[in-house]
Amino acid sequence: MSSSPAQQPTPQLFFQTINAYQRTEALKSAIELDVFTAIGEGNSTASDIAKRCSTSERGMRILCDYLCVIGFVAKQDQRYSLTPDTAMFLDKRSPAYLGGATEFLCSPMLTDGSKNMAEAVRRGGTAMPDDGTIGPENPVWVKFARAMGPMTAMPSQLIAKLVDPQANRKLKVLDIAAGHGLFGIAFARNNPQADIVALDWAPVLAVAKENARQAGVIDRYSTIEGSAFDVDFGSGYDVVLLTNFLHHFDPPTCETLLRKVRTALGEGGRAVTLEFVPNDDRVTPPDAASFSMMMLLSTPAGDAYTFAELEKMFSNAGFTRSTIHALPPTIQQVVISER
Repeated sequence: MSSSPAQQPTPQLFFQTINAYQRTEALKSAIELDVFTAIGEGNSTASDIAKRCSTSERGMRILCDYLCVIGFVAKQDQRYSLTPDTAMFLDKRSPAYLGGATEFLCSPMLTDGSKNMAEAVRRGGTAMPDDGTIGPENPVWVKFARAMGPMTAMPSQLIAKLVDPQANRKLKVLDIAAGHGLFGIAFARNNPQADIVALDWAPVLAVAKENARQAGVIDRYSTIEGSAFDVDFGSGYDVVLLTNFLHHFDPPTCETLLRKVRTALGEGGRAVTLEFVPNDDRVTPPDAASFSMMMLLSTPAGDAYTFAELEKMFSNAGFTRSTIHALPPTIQQVVISER
């Protein structure tokens, strides 16, 4: 029985990776030019798409072919069509449209950190000034609040159903680092007896209050302005939400906050944490595992924590038990920690 020949080394991965910036810029350009919406409207040839988007036909043909190569568009008989994912998330007519998220995800506050990655690796934390994205009242979080709402609409609803499935009793919810406010708002919409307290910097809370007003829950929505590490939370909460927050800090800092959270919870209260949670090998699953790099580049000491690491933090802060829950189809997981 003959063995298969060994695979020959190839520089393909090197060239794909070193040229990966073109993928980002192609996607940004297609969003800026309304290419996906144009195709969704029925414009299927390079000529028709170019006319709809006010570009040259040659430029549009090359862009659309590249979008096919990287998986955003399909092509058959010289006609272009959207993939199911692209139709759902990048056609402006879709309620799940995510194109606006590029304003935050591609902002200099995030991308500039990657330009000095070697220095961040040397330091073990961001090479950006003023502690990167966790600096006091960083304006990037207003941009985040306005741009990232559509991306969190679905997970916020899923978490509310997971944590409060019956929605038949009074609930007092503290939403820490509320941002756009959609996680707390989802609890208020799910349960007419839920009262929400949102905590964040004042300019960010202005966005959250706009969203609460639009959702029709502003009468059950109050706010606390300032840093979660400094302000008084109050007490008697049934649920404290920690959505995409702990990853910005090192474990001792997280534990300091979690002790404060536990004190604010009433009897039987729970902390609900949404995070990118890698496996213990820290390289799988790839989307969650790679989030550690984002934290290296943008924070002094943040990380993507495994469940074992999160469980230890909550235990050290006095919580009795933590359980982890998948949140499909998202790539994140929910940790529920009992007081």
